[in-house]
Amino acid sequence: MTIAVIGTGFIGGTLGRAFARAGHATVFGSRHPDDKSVAGDTGATTAGVPDAIAEADTVLLALPAAAVEDLLRTHGATLDGKLVIDAANNVGGPVANHAGLVARFAPGARYARAFNTLGGENFADPVFDGVAADLFYSCAEADRETMDTLISAVGLRPMYLGEGQQDVVDGMLRLWFALAVGQGHGRNLAFRTLTR
Repeated sequence: MTIAVIGTGFIGGTLGRAFARAGHATVFGSRHPDDKSVAGDTGATTAGVPDAIAEADTVLLALPAAAVEDLLRTHGATLDGKLVIDAANNVGGPVANHAGLVARFAPGARYARAFNTLGGENFADPVFDGVAADLFYSCAEADRETMDTLISAVGLRPMYLGEGQQDVVDGMLRLWFALAVGQGHGRNLAFRTLTR
């Protein structure tokens, strides 16, 4: 599996380096492909966005929400047959996820919603008092193994919600914001599901 991480900011950089450190072939798609600093000391590479997408079979969207539609319009055909992981949040919009845009501009792609419900600090340090935080996600059953592998690579515990459950995932995003920001608990806040 080769993962293209589109976006070299805090979220994209943190996730891409974690994937690479776990041994997954990772390429950062960047507007500045000559700047290799995002890869840090990992084996990840950096390429232009079109080359990164073409090289990968899994594409993580970790760019500002305002840039997602343009990326999908431009590269929708190249995404055909690939798993697109939507980690971008359209905060303040009527819908936080980009499932509709992926379906419209990249109809041949497979869609997953993940890596959007926690602050990036929790991707960099996912363990709380020896316990890994949960990451809730949605995708088709056929892509569940891939998603579990990538979420585990970051050090989080995968919590599968089923296919087409991106709105439920986004409910976790709203809960995180309500607690972390609205109630002032801070960004180092995460969730753990308890069962008997």
